[in-house]
Amino acid sequence: MAFNPEKFIDEAISEIKKQVGGGKAIVAMSGGVDSTVTAVLMGRALGKNCAAIFVDTGYMRKNEPERIKEIAAKSQLNLRFIDAHEEFYSALKGIVEPEQKRKIIGEKFIRIFEKAAKEEKAAFLGQGTLAPDWIESGSGLRATIKSHHNVGGLPKEMNLTLVEPVRELYKDEVRKVGKALGLPELIYNRQPFPGPGLAVRIMGEATREKAGIVREACAIAEEEIERAAKEGKMLMPWQYFAVLLPIKTVGVLGDARAYGYTVAVRAVESFDGMTAKACPIPPEVLEKISNRITRELKEHVNRVVYDITSKPPGTIEWE
Repeated sequence: MAFNPEKFIDEAISEIKKQVGGGKAIVAMSGGVDSTVTAVLMGRALGKNCAAIFVDTGYMRKNEPERIKEIAAKSQLNLRFIDAHEEFYSALKGIVEPEQKRKIIGEKFIRIFEKAAKEEKAAFLGQGTLAPDWIESGSGLRATIKSHHNVGGLPKEMNLTLVEPVRELYKDEVRKVGKALGLPELIYNRQPFPGPGLAVRIMGEATREKAGIVREACAIAEEEIERAAKEGKMLMPWQYFAVLLPIKTVGVLGDARAYGYTVAVRAVESFDGMTAKACPIPPEVLEKISNRITRELKEHVNRVVYDITSKPPGTIEWE
């Protein structure tokens, strides 16, 4: 039977009302389609008894805080903004192992949400968890591919009851729900972004400096790929971004020797995120991306490579 987004919306709102009852809830909003759809569903179900919480971790996309506020205003969401840069940078200091990163980030989010919930007198936390999140996080006989911060990264003890209205959906289905809710296309068709943010696009320790580098590299890759797709030079990928590698190589800056980081460009085609195929990017587009990254980040990066690995054997994100 074909997925019916209108029917799902009615059932989800009814279920949220039943679960929360006369209580209050907060909902984690990152600006992506999953969390925005969840926030709108919960807002419609609970009205003033629901507050959307955006936590700026310091690992967000370029200009993301400003964009989140704009999205919240357009969606008529009651938004609360929390600046937690220092908390996350401090918590991840010296951490290099991907699973450890994800679990630290997951717990840090929950502790911040618990504090916000106490201030809002809320007992429920809404999350935009999707089916691939809990499938890849492993449970029962399933192997853990990677612990998604909102599933495997959750602490064993927490003082909030989870509300996850899109938990059984896949990305293509949640996009249909977003469209049916009347969200702008720039939201419901927005490319996926990892819950842990840029911290998992930095191989190794996710320092403040490296976050700044990969943020700019991602923005450049996104801008050039979107421009090329708009001009008809290539199809728009399902997801596309840049990754900062933990190695430095020798290069040339002016007439002097340079020793800079390497950035990898990644673009994939997918349907639901469970499998993915490397997306072909025309050589001239890759050249523009490389030239811009090495020019605009010349003090930090002197080499750009292109990842052509599909999923499996790789995952879409590098960590």
